[in-house]
Amino acid sequence: MESQTKLCFASDYMEGAHPAIIERLVQTNMEQTAGYGTDEYCERARTLIRNICKSPKAAVHFLVGGTQTNATVIDALLHQYEGVIAAQTGHVAVHEAGAIEFGGHKVLPIVCDKGKITAAAVTQYLQDFYADGNYEHMVHPGMVYISQPTEYGTLYTKQEITALSEVCRAYHIPLYVDGARLAYALASKENDVTLADLAALCDAFYIGGTKCGALFGEAVVIPDPQRSPHFFTIMKQHGALLAKGRLLGIQFETLFTDDLYLRIGETAIHAADTIRAFLTEHSYEQYFVAPTNQIFIVLDNTRYAELSQKISFSFWEKKDDAHTVVRIATDWATTDENVEKLLKALA
Repeated sequence: MESQTKLCFASDYMEGAHPAIIERLVQTNMEQTAGYGTDEYCERARTLIRNICKSPKAAVHFLVGGTQTNATVIDALLHQYEGVIAAQTGHVAVHEAGAIEFGGHKVLPIVCDKGKITAAAVTQYLQDFYADGNYEHMVHPGMVYISQPTEYGTLYTKQEITALSEVCRAYHIPLYVDGARLAYALASKENDVTLADLAALCDAFYIGGTKCGALFGEAVVIPDPQRSPHFFTIMKQHGALLAKGRLLGIQFETLFTDDLYLRIGETAIHAADTIRAFLTEHSYEQYFVAPTNQIFIVLDNTRYAELSQKISFSFWEKKDDAHTVVRIATDWATTDENVEKLLKALA
C-alpha cells in the first residue's frame, strides 16, 4: 500500500463523491423504492438528462462502471460477426483487459494522433475492407468508438465528430462515444461540443460519473431507443443491472440538478492549467499539451525514481531507455493546497 504522505495525482477517481451526492444518499437511505432503475429517482434523472441533451425520446440507462458500460453497449450494438473500430490508444483497445474480445467482439484498432482518429482514416479502413474480395471471411467493422476526452486528454471538435458521424451514417454503422471523463471536456475552454451535440451526432454515448464526482456510475444515452430496444435485458445478461438502481438515479439526479455536472470539472481544469503553466516555466518536457485534466510529463529515469517517492502518479509509457512518461490527473476535488504541494515537490 502506498504511503499516505504521498501527494495523490494518480487518477481522477481517488476521492469518494461530491458532498451534495453524499448528502442526498444519506437523506434517502431508509426509503424503500422499486429496484433495477424503475424508481422515481432514476426517472427524474432520466428526464433531466433528456432535457439537457435535447433528446426527449432518448433511452437512458444507468450502469456501475466504465468497462462494464463499454462491454455492454458494444455487445448490444454489434452483430456477432462484427467488431469495433477504435484508436490504437483507445480504452477498449488497451486498458480493458480484453473485455470486448471476452464478449465475442474484436477491437479493430486504427492509427490515431494523440488519441484521436479521423473521418478520413475511418473511411479508408472501411473502403479497404469492402474492397477485399475475401471480406466475408473477416470480422466486419460494425461500429466506431471514440472517447471525449481521449485517453490523452485531447478533445474532438464538433466538426470532427460531425465528420465521423457522417461516415458512420453513410456506412450504416453506429458511432459510440465513451464519456468517462466527459465533465472535464465540458469544462474545458477549448471544448465546443455540448451534450445536445452528442445526442444529435452519435448513436450512443455515456455520461461518466465515476471519474466526475459520483461514488460510481455511468449514464448511457441512446437517442433512438430502437437502436437497441432490449438494452435492459442485455444489461442483465452482462451483470450490469444494479438491483438497488436508485443509488445510481440519486447520484445522476444530483449531478444534473442546477447544472452541477456542467460545472463540476472546472476545479480540475483550473488545477491542471496551473500545473501546466508551472511545467512550462520550469522547462519540464511535456509529452504534449492537452486542454483537459490530464498532464503528461517526460522524466529522466533518475528523476522519475526520485519523484515517485513523493508523488503518486501514473506510469504511462517509456519514451526511450532513459526517459519515462508519467501522467498527473486532477479532478473535481483537487485542492489549491495540494497543487501547491505538488509544484513544490516538482520544483
